Amino acid sequence: MRTFPSGATRDTDGVKADYEGFLSPLVIRRFGAYMHRHRVQADGTPRASDNWQKGIPQDAYIQSAWRHFLDVWSAHRGDTTVDIEDALCALFFNVQGYLHERLRALRQP
Repeated sequence: MRTFPSGATRDTDGVKADYEGFLSPLVIRRFGAYMHRHRVQADGTPRASDNWQKGIPQDAYIQSAWRHFLDVWSAHRGDTTVDIEDALCALFFNVQGYLHERLRALRQP
């Protein structure tokens, strides 16, 4: 049991998932900026921020992930023509999307 200076009590948090600690605000902020910048579609209209959650095939995610991984790798090896932060954000998007589709499929009856 935890007791706070105010007298409030809560159970211990040692066995609970610490989502705040698992994520980096720096990364989430940079990823959000990347995603916001890429909301504008080819026709100039913005898409909803959660548009990707409507469903994208895992094949599309894996193909895109490979392209962006190659950009990350190239930048890591010294290619200065690649924006490594954008490439990492793009890779992160594809990894997240792939996992989202997998988990969503597992939850369907």
